[in-house]
Amino acid sequence: MQALRERGFARYDAGRLGITRTDSTAADLAAIREVFAALPPDPYAPGTNRFRRYSHAVYLPWKDELSWIPGTPDPVHGTVTDFSQGEEDLEHPRPRRVLPDIPEALRGNALLVRLLRWDIEQVLALRNLARRPLWAGVHLIKLAVDDAGRQAVSSPDCLHQDGGSAGTFTFAHLISRTNVIGGQNVIATQGSAGLQPDDPWTDVLADFTLTEPLDGYAVHDCKVSHYVGPIRAGSEPGPGERSILIVGIAPYVPQL
Repeated sequence: MQALRERGFARYDAGRLGITRTDSTAADLAAIREVFAALPPDPYAPGTNRFRRYSHAVYLPWKDELSWIPGTPDPVHGTVTDFSQGEEDLEHPRPRRVLPDIPEALRGNALLVRLLRWDIEQVLALRNLARRPLWAGVHLIKLAVDDAGRQAVSSPDCLHQDGGSAGTFTFAHLISRTNVIGGQNVIATQGSAGLQPDDPWTDVLADFTLTEPLDGYAVHDCKVSHYVGPIRAGSEPGPGERSILIVGIAPYVPQL
């Protein structure tokens, strides 16, 4: 991932991931899409037409061991996982936020695990982390609209960084895109965080739209900012949706 090292971002497709179209891959992708089809609404953004699940995993490089962290029991969703976006302010802590976990049945999906391991391999190739656990936040996010007069909005709705840490990397893998307009991705300089892509002070590095299954990109969080635009329903009959897997990876930081 020379581009990720030098520019702070990189794009890729299924071929770059080493994934070919086979019956087993198609079946695994279909199983992932079934979970996306039933994602619960974002509890912290009513009316945005955004749906999501989220879980944590940890990877031990010296054992080549990937393990999902159990969630907290919840009467509505079964289990939930704590979620934070950006750096925590210890003097003014945010209220605790939790999101529904990724279903247990999906955690063993061969394609999902392969994508997660590929992301981890890229980080290990860029950083000397052979003796440190890696922490992964695995996010299923769907933007969905049911008529042409509505739109679905990502969060945050501006160019942003996921904390700005030098150790944080974010990977995105498109799962499906059906009957939608918009949803373009923008990569800009670090100093453009907080701006809109069309702001005259924004320094845009790349502007593209993911269209094919498993198309994706990666960003080194401290070097660039990134954004995904809202979607609207396309011209075909029926609803529109854009489903994407987001994986945030960082070295585990001891709390003591």
